Amino acid sequence: MQRYLLWIDSLSTWVGKTFSWSILILTLVTVYDVTMRKLVSKPWDCAFDSELMLYGVLFMMAGAYTLARNGHVRGDVLYGFFPPRLQAGLDLALYFLFFVPGVAALAYAGVTFAQEAWAAKESSSYSTCAAPVYLYKWIIPVAGFLVLLQGFAEMVRCVRCLKSGQWPQRLHDVEEVDVEEMKHALGLDGKAEGNSK
Repeated sequence: MQRYLLWIDSLSTWVGKTFSWSILILTLVTVYDVTMRKLVSKPWDCAFDSELMLYGVLFMMAGAYTLARNGHVRGDVLYGFFPPRLQAGLDLALYFLFFVPGVAALAYAGVTFAQEAWAAKESSSYSTCAAPVYLYKWIIPVAGFLVLLQGFAEMVRCVRCLKSGQWPQRLHDVEEVDVEEMKHALGLDGKAEGNSK
């Protein structure tokens, strides 16, 4: 089972790192557009559409990667002090109550949304270049599926933690450094206070 969890982590990591290059393309497009606008007074017609789509792709395709790295926002100030079984129980309950229904709805609605855009060959109305929006909209269900897949891996981790009392290893285990430092400062990490610097 651990092999499958790490495979899902690897897939999310590969997708996240691959699409992270869109930030470089987005930067180059923005610099080009601003340069042309300021120096030549001739902005690029497709700049707004390109920037909007590149940012959307970056944001959506980074979701599974962020989840694989345990990087989504949560109240770590309290959560980090809970024992692993309580953390896993809370996470599992929240995955069932909010995550799965929300992301499944996103992926399902995204397919319909993308199919309608494809059938109409939808293009952007924000600029004269009429960028093909119907291609871009397929990112929504793909990103939803990847986040849902990573979410199922996280739910399996929660169940395994509930059984063993310890979190299973991640591809690259991530934990908030600040929480560990706070535990140490308060003497809650099991180490003697005399060992601190």
